[in-house]
Amino acid sequence: MTVTLPPDYKPSDKEEFMSEIMIEHFRQKLLAWKADLLTASNDTLQQLQEGGTVEADIADRASIETDRSLELRTRDRARKLINKIDDALSRIENGSYGYCEETAEPISIRRLEARPIATLSLEAQERHERMEKTHRDD
Repeated sequence: MTVTLPPDYKPSDKEEFMSEIMIEHFRQKLLAWKADLLTASNDTLQQLQEGGTVEADIADRASIETDRSLELRTRDRARKLINKIDDALSRIENGSYGYCEETAEPISIRRLEARPIATLSLEAQERHERMEKTHRDD
């Protein structure tokens, strides 16, 4: 069954959690985010393939190499983010999207709007970060 989103739809706490329309909202949000990342990645690849000019000035060459290195690191982060988006889309398909992996409680709509790939509720995420900090300080 295909759900059509109204153009001004915003999920709210007043509606049924992970209703068909809410799921479709997040699915479209994730797909649009993934498309943006892939477009940026393709643009970077295109620029790197075209950018074969050799700069005579050592400072210019260093600057270009630094820019390329930064762009490649950014693309690597985007690649990892695309994997997380794909995981979130899989959770939509299997019905577990929007629920905390640790507690199985619903993740707040505000958190999902801000971070649609979230797998933990805010409380579980904070607990996880406190544990990481405690173990890191040892």
